[in-house]
Amino acid sequence: MTTPIDQLRPLIRTRQYREFTTDAVADDELRALAQVGRWSGSSSNSQPWRFVVVRDELILRQIAGIAAPQTRALRTAMAAIAISMPSDPSRAVSHAYDEGRVAERILVAASMLGLGAGITWVRDEFRSQVGSLLGVGDDRFVRTIMAIGHPTEQARLPRTAPGAARHPFDELVEWR
Repeated sequence: MTTPIDQLRPLIRTRQYREFTTDAVADDELRALAQVGRWSGSSSNSQPWRFVVVRDELILRQIAGIAAPQTRALRTAMAAIAISMPSDPSRAVSHAYDEGRVAERILVAASMLGLGAGITWVRDEFRSQVGSLLGVGDDRFVRTIMAIGHPTEQARLPRTAPGAARHPFDELVEWR
């Protein structure tokens, strides 16, 4: 008999990757990931994001160098989806929340396709330069870039001992 936690195991097993092989990511896979992003929920259904799908390795490596170390996964990623957001200080909190939602959905979707993804981010001081490389206008900015590819065997290895990756359930959850 399948338990609820067994059914959710693929979601629990979703993880970030930061090292990828040189195998290409298919255009239909990238299109599917962008569709998942497009269909993500947002505050008031505002859908504030726009996506830039990047397959150009030179651009990926340039961004990795400009905004390191937070963009280190782009050193080996074979593709990326940059999430551009409106430069609207009055909606900064709701837009940040929406941006996080779409990033996590793309991360989970990549896992479902047998790919790996990693959430990278661009600090304020590098956003203008990265935005220029990606062709993002002055009315928008890129903070989050999803690195996408086929994880290396080394990257697939567990980084922590079994059972040590998360705080114990009873430390995090209270019942009333």
